[in-house]
Amino acid sequence: MENCIFCKIARKELPSTIVYEDDKVIAFNDINPVAPVHVLIIPKIHIKNVMELDEQNADIMKDIHLAAKNIAVKLGIDEKGFRLINNCGEEAGQTVFHLHYHLIGGKKLGQGLI
Repeated sequence: MENCIFCKIARKELPSTIVYEDDKVIAFNDINPVAPVHVLIIPKIHIKNVMELDEQNADIMKDIHLAAKNIAVKLGIDEKGFRLINNCGEEAGQTVFHLHYHLIGGKKLGQGLI
């Protein structure tokens, strides 16, 4: 999608601190982190959110979760734990309408919603 900020990051038209990349997924540090580790994991193809997943594109979920595992190991938060969060839709807090997951860790996280 032409004007999507995450699509622009995936195409490397906008700067970001990339922590992981393969042919289907790219991950970069969040510009407003809520924890020592706060990485956004996105598919390189534009999918608005979970509600746009279908038989043709749902395999991206496997790629996102494997990327999350690899990033957690790379950043040393695999042993202590982390959160993998997706906001789907405006009322859930989604502000960028490109499917993305927040990988958050590096400190003890509370029990409340994030």
